Amino acid sequence: MLFPGDGDVTSPDVSWSYTGFHMFREWLAHAEGFTLAEMDGFGGDRAWSGISTTLAPLLDHPDDSGSLTPAQCAAMLPRLEAITDQLHHEDGDPVLPRRIDDARQLVTVMKHCLDKDVELLFG
Repeated sequence: MLFPGDGDVTSPDVSWSYTGFHMFREWLAHAEGFTLAEMDGFGGDRAWSGISTTLAPLLDHPDDSGSLTPAQCAAMLPRLEAITDQLHHEDGDPVLPRRIDDARQLVTVMKHCLDKDVELLFG
């Protein structure tokens, strides 16, 4: 689950199973032009320093602990929104609507973190 660190249980959140979160991040990595499985920490040996994406803090992050700062969220928001706007027109992928919905939920949570100036927590 990703949720704002504001202590308010009514704040928006987004959650996946471990497998679902991994698949979501694989989808984002693919949208950014690389394969998550080739990356350090995901079975490969490619260094994250060789990847140019504002989504790196989300993609290269433990599944269930830690946080992202409001500044990191702000840096990722435009790219997440662009991916959902760009990819929602593609046909043929039966899970695409789920990925788009997940990304939009994450955008909502990140915007809430920015509005409240709180970290995005992984838990």
